[in-house]
Amino acid sequence: MKAISATALLLCSLMTGCASPLRASVDAAKYDTMSCVELNVAMGTVASEISQTAIARGKVAHANIPTWLWGGQRVASTIAARESAKIERLRRQQAAIAAARSRKC
Repeated sequence: MKAISATALLLCSLMTGCASPLRASVDAAKYDTMSCVELNVAMGTVASEISQTAIARGKVAHANIPTWLWGGQRVASTIAARESAKIERLRRQQAAIAAARSRKC
């Protein structure tokens, strides 16, 4: 049974990407050195990442996981929580970019 759970975890993480919430925190100092154009590009990139992550989280949350797959729901909820943590980190990054952009531009 543990092999099935490990396989399910591997498959789900491959489908949604390996988004670790343990990545570096937002460094607001690096945005102070960017130009307005670079800040706009960074804002668009972060917004795109938020959208992609939210779509991936929705696919995992609404996946039809068979009841015979032991631990499948737990894996799906863990991956959805990881995606939510990534979205929160991206929102903090977006807020830091917006603050730098409002100061400079």
